Amino acid sequence: MQFQDKVTVVTGGASGIGAACCRNFAARGAKVVVVDLNGDGAQSVAAEFGGLGVGCDVGDEGAIDALVKQTEDTHGPIDIFFNNAGINSGREILNTDLSVWADQWQVNLMSHVYAVRAVLPGMIERGSGYLLHTASMAGILMSHGNLPYTVSKHAVVGLAEYLSVTHHHQGIRVSLLAPLGVRTPMLGDTDKPFAANVAGPIKEPEEVAEQVATAVEEERFLILTDEIAQTWMDFKTNDLERWLKGMRRMHDKLEGLGGRDP
Repeated sequence: MQFQDKVTVVTGGASGIGAACCRNFAARGAKVVVVDLNGDGAQSVAAEFGGLGVGCDVGDEGAIDALVKQTEDTHGPIDIFFNNAGINSGREILNTDLSVWADQWQVNLMSHVYAVRAVLPGMIERGSGYLLHTASMAGILMSHGNLPYTVSKHAVVGLAEYLSVTHHHQGIRVSLLAPLGVRTPMLGDTDKPFAANVAGPIKEPEEVAEQVATAVEEERFLILTDEIAQTWMDFKTNDLERWLKGMRRMHDKLEGLGGRDP
């Protein structure tokens, strides 16, 4: 799908990958709606290219429905919806409050579900539409030191795969972004040993935005931000027991480096 004149919604658009994608898509001619819990930040990014900035709690179904209505009232039917917003709080099974699990489930997964339910019927009726989902390599492999994030991102992978299989024949295209380390506020200090050992090669948001845009134009499902990610995926697929042993060693090493909470 080409971006020219396409009505495109990007959640988590006030910073990081989301902001970079908003700018990239707008440069390709899209009518971009920048969405973020930080409404002022969303409006600031949108002002750079004359787009629409909207403050929205994506974990609230009613707020998503209102966002879709506002977008359609302003620009018309939504062609591309990029579920990019996410949060990364929590630690292990015994020291993470259940409220943290609930928050991550709502933002990292259910916001995608709410958005798809809001835009998919119209896309099916028109015979065309694009759904983009940001997971993480945590959703394909795992994330050391953050179980809720790992679980919620695994769920996003399953959702995106299901939608791609089930609605492809109706003209719906789906892409899944599974980045390794990207220099954003969520990653934190990229000079720490934790980042160097686990996050892989650190990319800039602008690099990732270009990868996302290219994948959409090619209608390609999986978007990896570095070739090493495919290598790690192959290790897991080809010998799961060996991969688990390696991840246990990494776990112990990170504890020794002080790269994760106790």
